[in-house]
Amino acid sequence: MTQAFDASAQETLLAARAEEALALAKRLGADAAEVGASVDQGIGISVRQAEVETVELSRDQGIAITVYVGQRKGSASSTDAGSDSIRATVEKALAIARYTGEDPAAGLADAELMARDLPDLKVHHPWALTTDEAIELALACERAGSAVEGISQSDGASLSSGEGVRVYANSHGFLGTQKGSRHSLSCMLIAQDAAGMQRDYDYTSSRDPRKLRDPEAVGRDAAARTLRRLGAQRPPTGTFPVLFDPAMASGLVGHLMSALAGGALYRQASFLCDRLGSTLFPEWFGLEERPREIEGSASSAFDSDGVATRDNRFIDQGKIASYMLSAYSARRLNMQSTGNAGGARNLRLVAPLTPLDKLYTELGTGLVVTELMGQGVNGVTGDYSRGAAGFWVENGKVQYPVEEFTIAGNLERMFGGLVALGDDIDTRGSIHTGSWLIDAMTVAGR
Repeated sequence: MTQAFDASAQETLLAARAEEALALAKRLGADAAEVGASVDQGIGISVRQAEVETVELSRDQGIAITVYVGQRKGSASSTDAGSDSIRATVEKALAIARYTGEDPAAGLADAELMARDLPDLKVHHPWALTTDEAIELALACERAGSAVEGISQSDGASLSSGEGVRVYANSHGFLGTQKGSRHSLSCMLIAQDAAGMQRDYDYTSSRDPRKLRDPEAVGRDAAARTLRRLGAQRPPTGTFPVLFDPAMASGLVGHLMSALAGGALYRQASFLCDRLGSTLFPEWFGLEERPREIEGSASSAFDSDGVATRDNRFIDQGKIASYMLSAYSARRLNMQSTGNAGGARNLRLVAPLTPLDKLYTELGTGLVVTELMGQGVNGVTGDYSRGAAGFWVENGKVQYPVEEFTIAGNLERMFGGLVALGDDIDTRGSIHTGSWLIDAMTVAGR
């Protein structure tokens, strides 16, 4: 980084500020309180056509305070963690609490659920990177991609590197801290033929900068992805099997988790309400969360309520085995927190994987989807309709790229129609998955 960031000193400072806020809230009349504080610093570089476009050095901090007066809740936040600001923020939260209605589900998570074991999950790997070094890495990525024959121009390469500290504390006496880092490099390129222009990209991301892919490899792979899209046509209209590539399949997992989230369930805004224990996927499919995985992109020993995280099996042998619950949503559903305040962490498939070439053979004639557009997913009904791009496959072989078409179905029907999972696991995000082959979807093309 170009500016010093002492993560340990920040951790100590934020912890002290959180304890100060809790003590003040108690003195001013709160029955209970919780505090979340964070500070992040990073560098962002973007280059285009061998020129530096932007250099951004960022430093963000904030503190959020929630107080409970009986079962009335008030929250306020500030970007200033100084003592005067903390007092003003606590007073504002208390003022809000006095005007809100009582909520029987409001309050801290139960004290016995607080995390006691806070292991080092190895998620903090700072990168001593100067601005000049960051620029050169981005330029090297772009140069490698632009040098590939057929690439007409670059839409830019970007590098980002950041680290931060977060602290959560509450009046149960819990105080948890975590230092973390995240680094990424991406490149987007453009190619053109008689049919028009196409663009695509590739990227690498990791907690540890030593585990990023080589910049030149990212550029070359971005070029290959771009060139394979030239000559795109519209596919035929009809009902066909559809293969979602890993990046698109992770979106299907995201839709599933949204439907399993406690907030959607107690609002009756999910197509999976009252479905615990029912069959949703084939018997061979499972999905679990591993929040304490070493170096995981979303690893944490405690959730946003201070509750200890644990391995959760959301889908077991095709059946819904667990919802995704915070302390509040669990109370609304008369259940117990699953340690998921703030979402799921490190989702992993528990299922047999099929080599990608065999998956194409099983696809036969149909579509491979590599890009989705639009927001056509109804969480209440599960209805699914998205614009898409990808490739048309016949007899297990790619024939030509396709674009300007729509795929439609229903998530429950799609999950039940899952035929196989690919071994092409994408590990760059918090959802690790390979390609998903769905037996049939409606395609609106030419």
